[in-house]
Amino acid sequence: MAFTATISSLIVHSSAAFAHQSKLKNKKISLPSSQCRSFSRLPSISSISFISRPVKRKSSNLLISASVTGISAEKSTEEAHLPKGGMWSVHKFGGTCVGSSQRIKNVAEIIVNDVSEKKLVVVSAMSKVTDMMYDLIVKAQSRDDSYLSALDAVFEKHQSTAHDLLHGDDLVGFLSLLHHDINNLRAMLHAIYIAGHATESFSDFVVGHGELWSAQMLAAVVRKSGVDCSWMDTRDVLIVNPTSSNQVDPDFLESERRLEKWFSQSPAKTIIATGFIASTPDNIPTTLKRDGSDFSAAIMGALLRARQVTIWTDVDGVYSADPRKVSEAVILKTLSYQEAWEMSYFGANVLHPRTIIPVMRYDIPIVIRNIFNLSAPGTMICRPPVAESEDEERVDYPVKGFATIDNLALVNVEGTGMAGVPGTANAIFGAVKDVGANVIMISQASSEHSVCFAVPEKEVKAVAEALQSRFREALNAGRLSQVAIIPNCSILAAVGQKMASTPGVSATLFNALAKANINVRAIAQGCSEYNITVVVKREDCIRALRAVHSRFYLSRTTIAMGIIGPGLIGSTLLDQLKDQAAVLKEDFNIDLRVMGITGSSTMLLSDMGIDLLKWKELLKEKGEVADLEKFTQHVHGNHFFPNTVLVDCTADSSVASCYHDWLRKGIHVITPNKKANSGPLDQYLKLRALQRKSYTHYFYEATVGAGLPIISTLRGLLETGDKILRIEGIFSGTLSYLFNNYIGSRTFSEVVAEAKAAGFTEPDPRDDLSGTDVARKVIILARESGLKLELSDLPVGSLVPEPLKACASAEEFMQRLPQFDQELAKQKQEAEDAGQVLRYVGVVDAINQKGVVQLRRYSKDHPFAQLSGSDNIIAFTTTRYKEQPLIVRGPGAGAQVTAGGIFSDILRLASYLGAPS
Repeated sequence: MAFTATISSLIVHSSAAFAHQSKLKNKKISLPSSQCRSFSRLPSISSISFISRPVKRKSSNLLISASVTGISAEKSTEEAHLPKGGMWSVHKFGGTCVGSSQRIKNVAEIIVNDVSEKKLVVVSAMSKVTDMMYDLIVKAQSRDDSYLSALDAVFEKHQSTAHDLLHGDDLVGFLSLLHHDINNLRAMLHAIYIAGHATESFSDFVVGHGELWSAQMLAAVVRKSGVDCSWMDTRDVLIVNPTSSNQVDPDFLESERRLEKWFSQSPAKTIIATGFIASTPDNIPTTLKRDGSDFSAAIMGALLRARQVTIWTDVDGVYSADPRKVSEAVILKTLSYQEAWEMSYFGANVLHPRTIIPVMRYDIPIVIRNIFNLSAPGTMICRPPVAESEDEERVDYPVKGFATIDNLALVNVEGTGMAGVPGTANAIFGAVKDVGANVIMISQASSEHSVCFAVPEKEVKAVAEALQSRFREALNAGRLSQVAIIPNCSILAAVGQKMASTPGVSATLFNALAKANINVRAIAQGCSEYNITVVVKREDCIRALRAVHSRFYLSRTTIAMGIIGPGLIGSTLLDQLKDQAAVLKEDFNIDLRVMGITGSSTMLLSDMGIDLLKWKELLKEKGEVADLEKFTQHVHGNHFFPNTVLVDCTADSSVASCYHDWLRKGIHVITPNKKANSGPLDQYLKLRALQRKSYTHYFYEATVGAGLPIISTLRGLLETGDKILRIEGIFSGTLSYLFNNYIGSRTFSEVVAEAKAAGFTEPDPRDDLSGTDVARKVIILARESGLKLELSDLPVGSLVPEPLKACASAEEFMQRLPQFDQELAKQKQEAEDAGQVLRYVGVVDAINQKGVVQLRRYSKDHPFAQLSGSDNIIAFTTTRYKEQPLIVRGPGAGAQVTAGGIFSDILRLASYLGAPS
């Protein structure tokens, strides 16, 4: 009895509302009959069917749009013919665009300023209102009494907005209508509260009120500007056939017939139409589901054969990638229908694919524009124009943009029994269909040994159980080997219509992923070649997106850097990076971000890049206890940067021991540290083997010649087929300075003291005089030449007198060094008597597979005798350069040139990773 009483009350309320609205017709507001009929649309008692499934809450991602026009106070009594064609422009304004009274005024101004002959504007409910309406139903179904206060909040929102926008009879009429709407909704929600359930159509009727209210308010504002304006309840015009709970198909013939009838009764130059809502062929209220207002605008554009459909939103257009994931994403000026279709399917915030279908039929362009930035031209989605010349055609990128879908799982069905067996794929996807899962992507090898497909992660459990059940017999018999689930996956799609006619796009894409150390789990590409789809680990998705976006020159080549050892060389490198950062960004499209700096005791970390103008101050103020493992994880773990490099500016063997692990993880390594390449031979060979078989780079030019191109020259000779016979050189800038200045009557100890005072030596000069540093450089060059030598295999002639090796300090060593000047003075005199000079050299004898470091005599016309200052010189004797060796000469020591050598390796890495050369 209570149920019957409630429904009767609901119908009485509806009848009263209808009668009241009929009386309003005699007032100045002159509401159209479509709204007067809105409350006679209540679903019949038989259609209420309270035993139906509970209504699902609308997704928070639902995009609702709206547009605005006014209501004409006078209606023509003569039937008017509906003109179609280019005189019509269609606008759609979403909930954000009409989210407040001020925004509604802004929308009205845009509509009034549109000079089109005729305008139809599709408008959504005010921001958040659709979610609020769905929340009412959810609460009522759950018998939660708070639905009453939630309904009051809906009323207050629209009442306060109306007070801001409307005046006089317009305000009185709208508020009267709003009161009656709310009273009827309260009765309907009470019925749902008692029954505990509601049909989808009943819910659609409740939810659609948001569009009715916003359209009427906006129309009244436009009308105040003197514009000939009517408003349309699109449930009178748009007829759709529901195909599933998430999709409807428009009935274009019936909708066109009804539109012509509607226009004949309510002709106007400007029409404001409700978005999102429509009717079934049985005149039952329904909605257009996800992105419904966009769909409404597209359908209306097609019905009117409009010149253009403009979708107003809160972004400047369609981006080449999600700007939240790729900060350098750019606005695309144009997209083809197919490109927009592909990008929207794969998650890009463009349009729902079905929105494009109606306008595509009549070649009506869609323009995406920002209501908050009217100066931005936006993105036009249209049929691509035919290029006038080949040169013009090549200007555009073959890949227009990239999109991703997260939270997926791969399902792999494999077994030898699948090959050549008709119906296997049908059985697999039939089982998937039976559980209602959505297949995002399919990949199958031509061998038919396996079928791999991606589904949403939340559906994969049901899919796996269905497949296990369907193929239990085949699995038990061994015809199928497994149904494997690979969780935590994401899809990355590259989209572009010109990919079909551009060779090498796939190669470039996969090369970029490989260089970013991204492993691809599955691949799919249609024969149209409009998109290439890959499946990667979810944790790699953002890094993969940034890597491919950067590679196709849609953004800068960005490298996340970690600097280890901010001593003399490290700090000099940071200064050079600071000075060149702007030039590299603007002129070379390279963005170097220092994400961390660590010394032996303190480290500084940053999420987006350290300000190199004040890194020393930041290290003191915000530094934390150094932890190399945490430092590495921070620099490499930032998914916003696809490429990571660690720059080791130390001479620490413990840091060098980490190189192999870093390279294995996909971290590039650049260093002047000689310890790794001159350490144990097996470790060196292991390191180089890993480097050769991966896309991870290990650069160490500065280990031998600081800023001189020694390693690269040697590699160039070997790679072009030359054979190394001998490498001989002065590899130490310190020892070069000492012997270049050890002339005349000066003693060796005087020259050493002078060099130490000038900063040309290590704090303890024995580190230079021992020859160990030269020996490490010789070993590195020997190994690069193919010799398998250990450091212990190399005879080293030390310049440190044997008694002074045990000195407790550098000061003691310097005090006692003059006692041993005589021995070296004797060698110098003998050399001078023979017309020669002394030089401390390292030699790689490739023919005899050995090396040596020692003090040697050279004639005064020898290139080694012509040096000055702290210059280095290296002579390569090869089969090509046998009679006259290839000479490399220049400054080989000092913080500036060493840091410059490291910087050069960093830029070489950037070039390998895709920066323009």
